[in-house]
Amino acid sequence: MSESGQSAQFEQLVMPHLDAAYNLARWLAGNDHDAQDIVQEAYVRAFRFVGGFRGGNSRSWLLTIVRNTAYTWLRKNNARSVVYIDDEELAEIEDPAALAGDVALLQRADAGTLRAALEQLPVEFREAIVLRELEGLSYKEIAEVADVPIGTIMSRLARARKQLSEVLQAKGGVRP
Repeated sequence: MSESGQSAQFEQLVMPHLDAAYNLARWLAGNDHDAQDIVQEAYVRAFRFVGGFRGGNSRSWLLTIVRNTAYTWLRKNNARSVVYIDDEELAEIEDPAALAGDVALLQRADAGTLRAALEQLPVEFREAIVLRELEGLSYKEIAEVADVPIGTIMSRLARARKQLSEVLQAKGGVRP
């Protein structure tokens, strides 16, 4: 592919998703400066490999690159902030009735309190919540981005919501 064709394809497929890329990077990195570095590196990678994109969901493709770039960057620059959750810890999915209560609690929280609570989550839980609740990806799309089974995503989301609910209750930000 010619360089102008590659540039046009990049403009069409990747550039519309800059906000989503930054949002994911910001939540994974925990600050604006690191998120900018991650997005810049991810976009360089996306530009390099856009010719290999074979169709499908370009947003999910880009967010996969951002996610992988973020984890690589975090391991290299800030290893203590990356917390890995073993899949065995994620085996059980919460009771749907309890989940509904947690979601209602989260909806009543103010933005600042919710942001602070989100930042306390392990990065894999935070990633799942951001992709689902802020970026609106389906469970299947999140599983593709994270390269894990859908059941793992469901479990991460349930546990993330539960932890958020507990943090919010402890901070007195919202009442059950």
